Amino acid sequence: MKLALAQLNPVIGDLDGNAEKIFEVCKEIKNKNIDLVITPELSLIGYPPKDLLFNPRLFEEQKDVLNKLSKRLSNLSQDLSVLIGIAEPTPDIDIPKLYNSVVILKKGSWRIVARKQLLPTYDVFDEKRYFRSAEKSSILNLNYQEKLWKIGITICEDIWVEKNLQNEKILGKDPIRSLEKEKLDLLINLSASPFIESKSLLRQRIAAKAAIRLSCPVIYVNQVGGNDELIFDGSSFALNKKGNLQQELPAFKESVGLCDISSLKQKLSISSKYQTSQEVLFRALVLGVKDYARKCGFNSAIIGLSGGIDSALVATIAVAALGISKVHAILMPSPWSSAGSVKDATTLATRLGIHHQKIPISDVMNSFNDVLSNSTWGIPTGITAENLQSRIRGTILMALANQKKHLLLSTGNKSELAVGYCTLYGDMNGGLSVIGDLFKTSVFDLCNWIDSESSSSCRNDFFLPQTGEIIGSEIRNKPPSAELRPEQLDSDSLPDYFTLDPILKGLIEEHLPTEVLIAKGFDKEIVFKVANLLKNAEFKRYQAPPLLKISNQAFGSGWKKPIASK
Repeated sequence: MKLALAQLNPVIGDLDGNAEKIFEVCKEIKNKNIDLVITPELSLIGYPPKDLLFNPRLFEEQKDVLNKLSKRLSNLSQDLSVLIGIAEPTPDIDIPKLYNSVVILKKGSWRIVARKQLLPTYDVFDEKRYFRSAEKSSILNLNYQEKLWKIGITICEDIWVEKNLQNEKILGKDPIRSLEKEKLDLLINLSASPFIESKSLLRQRIAAKAAIRLSCPVIYVNQVGGNDELIFDGSSFALNKKGNLQQELPAFKESVGLCDISSLKQKLSISSKYQTSQEVLFRALVLGVKDYARKCGFNSAIIGLSGGIDSALVATIAVAALGISKVHAILMPSPWSSAGSVKDATTLATRLGIHHQKIPISDVMNSFNDVLSNSTWGIPTGITAENLQSRIRGTILMALANQKKHLLLSTGNKSELAVGYCTLYGDMNGGLSVIGDLFKTSVFDLCNWIDSESSSSCRNDFFLPQTGEIIGSEIRNKPPSAELRPEQLDSDSLPDYFTLDPILKGLIEEHLPTEVLIAKGFDKEIVFKVANLLKNAEFKRYQAPPLLKISNQAFGSGWKKPIASK
């Protein structure tokens, strides 16, 4: 049996567009003797569709699209079958009213062949809000070349049942165990598994366990592309029955891989495709920005360029994602901005080749002071004056974004967002937070990598400057500062980032109690201060723009802390 692994990048809710994408794949492989095309989980509607699934008209449209696509594929080839992920309505009125299902399109018709059993409700996932669990594992019997193929079909989480590898699993059945006695010829997994660093390797190990347990090859097809805060890396693959990697599709781009099941006998090493974790992160963030802009209808982006390392990194990612001509930088110096920062911002913009403009805010600050001097409380001072500068900049950026229909990219990092070292309606303004899931120390690492020879492959792929520094040693090595008052440094208000970030990682991503962190050797007063800052900044994060998730615990839809709490 010859298969096509269709690693697709859907637009959520665009049933016609996603169906056309599937048809184009089938058209492309028409003359290559392919028997079965496999697409990702919920490939017709895109993942995650969230509350679009509450629209009853969606399912009439879905049925119509499936009927039309079936006929088109039949006219294209009578021998081709296609597996497509859909949301299947239930026949009763009980809730949830849907199954997360798979249909097969063959010879002008379609039918349900599988339903998902394990429904994730952790982190960003909330599938039990919409779907019911299937009661049993699914087997598809297909005749090809005078042989009856017995194919197990699982959907994403259904193969995540290896506690020794995962450390935990969803309570419920083990879909692989119920297939162990079936003597399968093949196991297929249709997936929409978001990117987290090192996750592609874990997926392969988990699928390898399934291959060994079932003594059959495993085909894993994953969605690719950015959908809101989630980035899907693709990285689809085929394993032989011993769990050895035979074929792997590229990460972070659409791809179609052709696979002959009978040839899955070699042994390849299971390894990451990219040399460094920094390259993986950079490519993930570039895809996230590119797809968020494209799918939301933005053709260009605007950034407030301060001369600091965060905005420098965001500008570089934006250029890689959208192109030089589509990125616009605004420099907004105040009386407290150093000449070095203005120079560094200008130099960076020139290196990247992007359009940049300087709009000083001193006069605007004076105007606010004149107005507020007549109020009961007088001219703002201290942190109020600092925040006012940030809000003036945020207002200017939003005005320019509105005027020119640019996507405003927020430049704050995870460390700042965690402890509230950011200003509501100021530097937090934006349509997308690009590095809001990167701790400051990770920003340092990523910028050092960008300026190293190791980034040459990415520079070439994304048409970035091929030689020399991009970020620049002046930006990379200067002490972090918001420059909202004379000689201000981040370290005036916060612990050093190399102390702060491990504590934040323990609190946020590892969910460690403060006493455990103290027992690990962190200073007690610093731990309590950081934990308190984290809690008190919750109200800010509720009003932050969506951020690109690249860690196992990001702020956003997977972080559900109350604001009012003790």
